[in-house]
Amino acid sequence: VQLQASGGGLVQAGDSLRLSCTTSGRIFSNNAMGWFRQAPGKEREFVATIGWNGGNTLLADSVKGRFSISRDRAKNILYLQMNSLKPDDTAVYYCAASIRAIGDASPQSYRSWGQGTLVTVSS
Repeated sequence: VQLQASGGGLVQAGDSLRLSCTTSGRIFSNNAMGWFRQAPGKEREFVATIGWNGGNTLLADSVKGRFSISRDRAKNILYLQMNSLKPDDTAVYYCAASIRAIGDASPQSYRSWGQGTLVTVSS
């Protein structure tokens, strides 16, 4: 299964970005999807997940109120809308496909990972 994340870039604090992740229809239709991120020198951390049908969303406390996750089942695309970006959001962002229909925050629940897209937020 191949996942392709895109949309990262260099922005200023307070700006917005939308990340996209494309994958095959088979995995996309039946599985929850998630976003994780890894900052330099830090462990990979959970950002958001969305259930197979677009419901059951879960966001990390650090991004609640600023980020949202959505999916377009017709186009097989996963999105992460990031608003009010902060320098602490700087990281490589990865999309992943869960082994379950409802996602959770554990990386161990995800079996397929994209290559990551870099988001850099300057102060």
